[in-house]
Order: sequence, then C-alpha cells, then structure tokens
Amino acid sequence: MIRIGPTLETERLILRVPQREDFDAYAEMIGDEETAKFIGGHAPRAAAWRRFLAMPGAWVLQGYAMFSVIEKTSGRCIGQLGPWQPEGWPGTEVGWAFHKDAQGKGYATEAGRAAIDWAFEALGWDEVIHSIHPDNRASQALAMRLGSTLRGPGKLPAPFEEEPIEIWAQTRAQWQARRLSGQGA
Repeated sequence: MIRIGPTLETERLILRVPQREDFDAYAEMIGDEETAKFIGGHAPRAAAWRRFLAMPGAWVLQGYAMFSVIEKTSGRCIGQLGPWQPEGWPGTEVGWAFHKDAQGKGYATEAGRAAIDWAFEALGWDEVIHSIHPDNRASQALAMRLGSTLRGPGKLPAPFEEEPIEIWAQTRAQWQARRLSGQGA
C-alpha cells in the first residue's frame, strides 16, 4: 500500500488512512440502520464500498480525510474520525462515525482530541466544525466534550440539502485555550 497520510497514536487508539482490511468493519457499521442513521443512512455492502473509498480518495486529492480508528488491544477498526471537507461543505469539519459496540467507551473523545490537534497543527485550520443532525444527542454531547459550541442551523450541499443540521464549532484559539487550561487534555 502506498503511504498517503500520517498515523496518529493515542493511549488506546491508532488513527491511520483507511486500508482495505478496514472495510468489513465499515460495511458492518454502515449496514446497521441505527448506527448509520445520522451519517448518510444505512447502505448495503456494495454501496458501502463506494462510500468507503471516498476517504482514501480524499487523502490522495486533498491531503486529509477521516482516519480509520483502530483499537490497539484488538487491532480492530472501530470507526472513522477526522478532518473532512467535501465540495460545498459548510466548513472545515472533524467528523466521526463509530461501530455500535465501540460507542460509550470514550474512544471518540480520545480520537477527536488527536484529530483536532492534527487539523490545527498540520493543516493550519483556523476553525473546526461538526455538522450534526438536531436529533443526534450522542454527537452533540461529543462536540461539547471536545469544546465546541452550537452556532446554529447549517446547510449541506446537494444531495443532502434537505437534511437538517446544526453547526457546532470552535476556533483554533478556543481549542488552544482549553488545552492549556487542561480542559481538553
């Protein structure tokens, strides 16, 4: 495999560019109606493959995209998280999606901190947003744990323009102040 991006490590996780062996876990995640509800909806395996390829493609063309999140103890891919900005997107986003059996363990917060640090440091972003469906309480809670605040309603580009979203965000200065105060550690 050609190396096209960095590998980040946290205490329990490895964040790396998606690889072929991550697809089965991704297809399971996207195939579960409840898990996929707020991330483009449930998709059968063949459609999940096409969606999966968007991340490595974005890494090649943009130099960034969501990472596969790998649990160190098991070596299993448990989700995707990272910088994301498709054409027409409302801002420089750090987004996430986790397999249902990886939720509620603090993995998203741990990975989110590493990815936001990387987005501000390596990509030079001035702001990070999270576009979250108004009914997605779990993602709202994660955005708050990461230090983002609700800015208000947002709009996604076609074909998602009818999906209601709220923009949660923080600036680089806000992130750095939280990290220095120990709140984001």
